[in-house]
Amino acid sequence: MTRPLLEVNDLKKHYRIAGGLFGGKPSYVYAVDGVSFEVARGETLSLVGESGCGKSTVGRAVLRLFDITSGQVVLDGQRMDDASKDTLQTFRRRVQVVFQDPFSSLNPRMKVRDILAEPIRNFGLARSSAEVDERVNKLMDLVGLPREAVKRLPHQFSGGQRQRICIARALAAEPELIVCDEAVSALDVSVKAQIVNLLQDLQRELGLALLFISHDLAIVEHMTHRVAVMYLGKLVEVAPKRELFAAPRHPYTRALLSAVPLPEPGAQRERIILKGDVPSPVNPPKGCRFHTRCPHAFERCRVEEPELKIAPGDHWSACHLNDLPLAENPMVTPLAS
Repeated sequence: MTRPLLEVNDLKKHYRIAGGLFGGKPSYVYAVDGVSFEVARGETLSLVGESGCGKSTVGRAVLRLFDITSGQVVLDGQRMDDASKDTLQTFRRRVQVVFQDPFSSLNPRMKVRDILAEPIRNFGLARSSAEVDERVNKLMDLVGLPREAVKRLPHQFSGGQRQRICIARALAAEPELIVCDEAVSALDVSVKAQIVNLLQDLQRELGLALLFISHDLAIVEHMTHRVAVMYLGKLVEVAPKRELFAAPRHPYTRALLSAVPLPEPGAQRERIILKGDVPSPVNPPKGCRFHTRCPHAFERCRVEEPELKIAPGDHWSACHLNDLPLAENPMVTPLAS
């Protein structure tokens, strides 16, 4: 069996906040609290969930932008969470990122040529200025921008063009994995489609793996291979795209999907409105973290935390409903449309 390119094992990131009155016991924000998943070579895994669920924190932890509380981040069999400085230099070439806001991601005082040349020089991928220029031109071709545009500054481009420059900068290091953190959410609808199609074309051409972090399930359905759903710092469901969109096995996933517009004119599906607010990550509920909003919660949900268990079709779900007989489990029926 081929080893995954990326393995994340029981990842936790807890932020300490001020202690209580008179220096009492400190509190923590449990931003990510035991997340595990894999990304295969050439695969797109989409990490989805409401704002504040911890998905961007997972992406930044994978990138080693901060130290994690516990767990492992493994790239091609080698641990990165405790890697040395020299090992991290190689790791940062193999794993790149495209952030949400392309304008704030680019140095406004640098021309595009210098922006793209910087990672090429930093990772020693070219020996001469002529070789750097050749690589920069190829990157512009890859992302569909004219070569002469390398002489311009970021503010002279549209939002979609700036995001293409950010993608080109990520590709400059010749990575194997790109973390896309809400990479299309700040763009207009028509531009979103162009950038998503570009990412898919680049993935096929270069064999890239993508960790695609998004809250837009319509975009996710279009471009992903598998989907991992997060709620309040934990994964609640992981499945191949078609299985998850056709028959989700967790109430939270079903509620998220009920809000996605159907492509057929006039088609409708039952909208599931979740009651209450998302609990605080400082004091998450005992048992299942979703039970305070779940329309199917029962006593076991309030006291026992469900494990992420596999079902047929490589479909993982963390829900006590899946332990009930099929006739009593509301999650085994396809999503109504």
